Amino acid sequence: MKAIRQVQVEKKSLPDIPDFKLDGELVDLFIRAIQANKGEVMLVEEFKHWVSSSSFHSVVSLAEPFQSFSTFELPKDPHHLNHLQLTILEGQFGVAENGAIWLDDSQLPHRILPFITEHLVIVLPKEKLVDTLHQAYEQIGDKHSGFGLFVAGPSKTADIEQSLVIGAHGAKSLRVVLD
Repeated sequence: MKAIRQVQVEKKSLPDIPDFKLDGELVDLFIRAIQANKGEVMLVEEFKHWVSSSSFHSVVSLAEPFQSFSTFELPKDPHHLNHLQLTILEGQFGVAENGAIWLDDSQLPHRILPFITEHLVIVLPKEKLVDTLHQAYEQIGDKHSGFGLFVAGPSKTADIEQSLVIGAHGAKSLRVVLD
């Protein structure tokens, strides 16, 4: 170790990262990316109608404008969420290039919520869209977070006998409400 510490290495600056901008309207690009990921994008009124006409009996909404849709209070013990049908969360920001939405523990009292729920809804203001993951990682920066993830569609895998399975490791559906 002493010999390694004594090695003199010339310091080099990191290359500049170009500002990757997408051509087109961010909202349209984001919607296409979500749809390509097998998700659905809804407007507020569409979403309200969809939830009202559905027969969900276990709903948790942590999204400010839709808390009235909750059918029970979030339990302290996440083990009591095993029958959760619908979870409504607020996304911090979305990425137009791939439809990924950033969630961190500031919005997730239980990390299991986006995975254990049968159907996931993420509410996202249109102003919180960025072009690429480069800008997304700049927004995350050095902020302290014990947990964070990008969600880009419903859970899916084709590992099992090379057959596509939706909802294998998480929600069966993803709906994004653009506010």
